[in-house]
Amino acid sequence: MENKISTRGRTFTGTVIADKMAKTVTVEWERQKYIPKYERYEKRRTRVKAHNPENINAKEGDIVVIKETRPLSKTKHFIITEIVSQK
Repeated sequence: MENKISTRGRTFTGTVIADKMAKTVTVEWERQKYIPKYERYEKRRTRVKAHNPENINAKEGDIVVIKETRPLSKTKHFIITEIVSQK
């Protein structure tokens, strides 16, 4: 029987910036936040921990798609579903 984790909620595309943990990677992506006072946008980064299944095995520098799931640990709430491009 396959141990499948159900996904729900938000989906993001980001870059793996760290893969030193066991079955966990850190994924980062940039977003723009509007600053009304200056009528400009500023760049901001979002970093989250994501589960890295053994059959996907993403490495540092890969661009991946992550989906929200139930809490897997204190800080992990996402799982990698596919690799868009490899480094």
